[in-house]
Amino acid sequence: MKTNWFKNILLAAMALALVAAALPWTSVFAAPAADPSTPPADGEKSNTRLESLWTREQNAVERMGKVIDRSDTMTEKVQTWIDKARENGKDVTALQAALDAYKQAIQEAGPTYEQAQSIVSEHAGFDADGKVTDREQAIQTLKELGTQLKDLREQVGTPGKALREAIKAFREAHKPADN
Repeated sequence: MKTNWFKNILLAAMALALVAAALPWTSVFAAPAADPSTPPADGEKSNTRLESLWTREQNAVERMGKVIDRSDTMTEKVQTWIDKARENGKDVTALQAALDAYKQAIQEAGPTYEQAQSIVSEHAGFDADGKVTDREQAIQTLKELGTQLKDLREQVGTPGKALREAIKAFREAHKPADN
C-alpha cells in the first residue's frame, strides 16, 4: 500500500511539474522607447513636409530649366534629321508640324519658367537652407510655384509628347525592310 501512495505522490509531482513548465515564470515587459524625447509638435511635422515639398519643387524647376536650355540643341538635331528625310523623298509634314509646335511651346514657356525661377529665388516663407520661416507664406509660395510648374508641364509636355509620337510613327512607317 505504501507503493501506491508513493506512486500517487510521484504522479502528482510530475503533473505539477508539467503544468509549471507550461506557464511562464517571468513577467513580460514592453521594450523601452528607443528615443525617450517628446514627439514633435504638429506644426513641426507639417514644416518638415513643407520643406520636403519645397526641395522637390525646386528640383522640378531645375529639371524644367534643363529641358528648356537643351531644347535648342535638340530641335536643331531633329530639324537636320527632318531635312535629310525630306531630301530622301520622304513625307515629313507631320514631323515638321510637331517640331514647329514644340518650338512655339518652348518660346511661350519662357516667361512661365522665368516666373517660376523668381518664386524660387525669392523663397518667401523659407530661409536660404529651405527651412520654413513663415508657415502661411511658405504654403502660399508652394501653391504659386505648383501652379507655375503645372502650366510649364502643360505648355511643354503636350507638344513634346506629340513630337516624340510623331518621330516614333515616322520611324515605324519608314523601317528598313528586313532581309
